[in-house]
Amino acid sequence: MGFPSSRPRRLRRTPAIRGLVGETSVSPRQLVLPLFVREDVAEPVPVQSMPGVVQHTRDSARKAIAEAASAGVGGVMLHGVPTSKDAVGSGAVDPDGVLNVAIADAVAEVGDGMVVMADLCLDEFTDHGHCGVLDDHGEVDNDATLEHYARMAVAQAEAGAHLLGTSGMMDGQVGAVRTSLDDAGHVSTGIVAYAVKYSSAFYGPFREAVASSLRGDRRAYQQDPANGREAIREARLDVEEGADVVLVSRRSATSTWSTPYARRSTSRSGPTTSRASTRWSRQLPPKGGSTAIGRSTRS
Repeated sequence: MGFPSSRPRRLRRTPAIRGLVGETSVSPRQLVLPLFVREDVAEPVPVQSMPGVVQHTRDSARKAIAEAASAGVGGVMLHGVPTSKDAVGSGAVDPDGVLNVAIADAVAEVGDGMVVMADLCLDEFTDHGHCGVLDDHGEVDNDATLEHYARMAVAQAEAGAHLLGTSGMMDGQVGAVRTSLDDAGHVSTGIVAYAVKYSSAFYGPFREAVASSLRGDRRAYQQDPANGREAIREARLDVEEGADVVLVSRRSATSTWSTPYARRSTSRSGPTTSRASTRWSRQLPPKGGSTAIGRSTRS
């Protein structure tokens, strides 16, 4: 009887050995807590599809943010749930709108002691529930939407957000937001680019959390799960446009956000990626799998 020449199970034998050689660890400072802040409610409203998650009042959101900061959580991602919506999501740019007020509350609570992020998308504010404004044919108008994103970005930056999460999946959204922020003097406000966001039923609970008014679907702008290899191309495009952090939303029930950081230098002629400091590694999926992006662990 032959024996294996290699025995990698030796390094899996005990919890202590696994802990010693584990490649990946997660600590609170690496986590981001999504919070949903609802306008004009007296107490938190439970989200039925996500047990333990609520739509917060302003006061309960501040308490949750303070508790998260005390626990060492790295950041919060704020979403607004307005009582009034319209075709262009005008509440998104209102300084007194629920999301911008929630951003200011968060910054007042934790200052620079925690990263305050804000969702930069119109779906929470439009009466049709889409992530952009509609044209005369009822389709999302990409370029007109970018103009709204640009104004929304400035409103969120002026409210005090440290990072803006461009989640609408419009072509050119990162470049439009970066230009708008820089022109308004918010050169230190960063962008978290949702480079890859698949059209998926797994977003159903989230839509409930933001009280989405969506009619139809988002397949015309969120990505097709059949095209997993788009991840690398889309991430590189976002980095070139000025993204500081790139997110890839994978499409399985057990997946998590992947957050490679893109080091870059910025000039008026546009951002450039430092290839010496950031190596993108392509992980081709097995049949039926998905594609992820990350930074090479090699020096």
